[in-house]
Amino acid sequence: MGSSSSKITHDFFPFVRIYEDGSVKRMLNHKPVPPTDNPTTGVRSKDVVIVPETNVWARLYLPRTTGDDDGRKFPLLIFIHGGAFCLGSASDDNYDNFLHSLTAEANTVTLSIEYRLAPEHKLPACYDDSWSAIEWAWTQMHAKDDGGQSGAEPWLKNHADFSRVFFAGDSAGATIAHSMMVRASDEFNLKISPKPVGMILLHPFFGNHEKNKFWEFLCPDTTGPEDPLFNPAAHPGLLSKLVCSKVLVCIAEWDLIRESGNTYYEALKNSEWRGELELEYSKKRTHVFFLGKRNCDQARSLMKKIVSFINNQP
Repeated sequence: MGSSSSKITHDFFPFVRIYEDGSVKRMLNHKPVPPTDNPTTGVRSKDVVIVPETNVWARLYLPRTTGDDDGRKFPLLIFIHGGAFCLGSASDDNYDNFLHSLTAEANTVTLSIEYRLAPEHKLPACYDDSWSAIEWAWTQMHAKDDGGQSGAEPWLKNHADFSRVFFAGDSAGATIAHSMMVRASDEFNLKISPKPVGMILLHPFFGNHEKNKFWEFLCPDTTGPEDPLFNPAAHPGLLSKLVCSKVLVCIAEWDLIRESGNTYYEALKNSEWRGELELEYSKKRTHVFFLGKRNCDQARSLMKKIVSFINNQP
C-alpha cells in the first residue's frame, strides 16, 4: 500500500516504512502466482480457506497419486513462509516453486500457511494464525466426508500420514515454526492431535540479549529481549521440552543473521532435549538463497538434506 503522507514515522529499511497517516510501504513486493498442477512432477496444488474472518488460508500441495482415493499416505509438512513478519506470502512465486520441488522430491503433503502480516496486524497475530492453521490441519484426521463446508479436506484426510508431521519455515517463518513446536509440545497430549516428528529451520531469524526496535514495534506487548517468541535460546527449559524427536537447523556462510541460527543450535544442543540434532551449513551463500537460486549446487545439496531428513534416508 502506498502513502498519502510524506512524513515517515518509522523506517525499517529494507522491510517496511510506516507513514504519519498509518499507511505502510513494503520495500519488497512478492509476485503472486495461482495454484497449479505440474505435469512434469505430478504435484498438484490448491488454496484452502481456514479462518475466513481473518483471511487465514493455506496453499496445499499433493505429490503424484493416481487419485484422491488411491489410499497412499505421505508425511505432512507444515511450512511457514518468512519475510521479517511483514513481507511475503504463501502465493509468492519463489515459495510456490520451492514447495512444488520439495513436495515432489520428499513425497510430502505440504501445507503452506498464509498468515496476517505486521505491522497492520501486530504480533503475535501471525503466530496465532499459524496455530489456527495447524489445529485445522489436525482436525482433518477425524473430519467426516459429508460434502459440507465443514467436511474433510480430501487431500489431508486421504493422503496425510499424521504419524509423520513436520514443522518447517524460513527466516521469520522458522521463528514462528519453533514457537509452534513449543505450543504443540504443551498441547498435543491435551487433545486428539498428532505428535510432530521433526522441525526444519531454514536460516532462522531469532533475537538475542540486545534490544531490537524492529521487534518491539511489531510486537508492542513483548516481554523484551528475552521474549521466548523471538529469543528461544534464552529459555533452555522450553527447548528441553520440545516434543519432536529431531531438528534440522540450516545456516549460510554469507547470511548476515547466520549467528542467529548457530546460537539456537548450540542452545538446543546444550539443553536437556535428547533428540537428533543436525546443522546444515551452506558455504558462500546468503540469506534464503535457495528460494531464488534453486538450481545452484548448494541449493540442490540443501534440498537433498531436507529430503533425507524427512524420509530418514542415510
